[in-house]
Amino acid sequence: MKIDLHAHSTVSDGTDTPIQLVRKAAEAELDVVALTDHDSSAGWDDAVRTASRSGVCLIRGAEFTCLWQGVAVHMLSYLHEPAFPPLVEELHRVRQARLDRARVMVEMVAQDFPITWEDVVAQTGPGAAVGRPHVADALVAAGVAPNRTAAFKEILHSRSPYCVRHYSSDAIVMVEIIRAAGGVPVFAHPGAIHRQRLVGDQAIMEMAEAGLAGLEVYHRDNPAPQRARLLALAEQLDLLVTGSSDYHGEGKANRLGENTTPLEVLLEIVAQGELGPAGADKI
Repeated sequence: MKIDLHAHSTVSDGTDTPIQLVRKAAEAELDVVALTDHDSSAGWDDAVRTASRSGVCLIRGAEFTCLWQGVAVHMLSYLHEPAFPPLVEELHRVRQARLDRARVMVEMVAQDFPITWEDVVAQTGPGAAVGRPHVADALVAAGVAPNRTAAFKEILHSRSPYCVRHYSSDAIVMVEIIRAAGGVPVFAHPGAIHRQRLVGDQAIMEMAEAGLAGLEVYHRDNPAPQRARLLALAEQLDLLVTGSSDYHGEGKANRLGENTTPLEVLLEIVAQGELGPAGADKI
């Protein structure tokens, strides 16, 4: 089976609606796709309805940006209950912080480049929280950068004077909240050394003690030495190993199904999760 457990829609920073994403998953001959928008489950209903007609099994998920001692950690969560009160409270705090940060960033960028807050909002999908990718898209629309990747590299990178810090959840706390919400936490692209600072083995060990279920090893941003390190660590800690595309549509080069997850790993995620997958009869 062809299983891709990391994809984004216009609910966060992808360019396909949830409906379009599921249809493209079917076109890519995926059997299973996970919708993992940042900090949101708003696309689940549309994706579930489309999956039921397309022959694709949908795994409901999200991606939460956390911090481990000041280092960014991207935490995938599968099959959690989105209405779990502590999770709702934490995500409200995160989304408000991101919105406040985005407003400040746009004010700063607008001093040097021809964009406005309205230009940035126009790049978001319904219900999406404004973030750096949407600022990048506004710069592309204004002709400042040729594409989103260039906008990040040249203007919006983490060391840029336009980049503003904001509140993020503690990684250990988020693992615990995900588990309490009936979800299955998997550390996304933990070896992406060229795009982020990495946390060490000890940090992953402590996350595992808190309930971390797995590591997303097979991802285009994890180079071979990091994959070897992560595979050894997963074996040592008895963690699941997943593979995913981290698809964003036209926003990134990542293609659906370019990395995949074995069926036995998916079945273990389903066994641990609170919410059954939509189209479970297909797996």
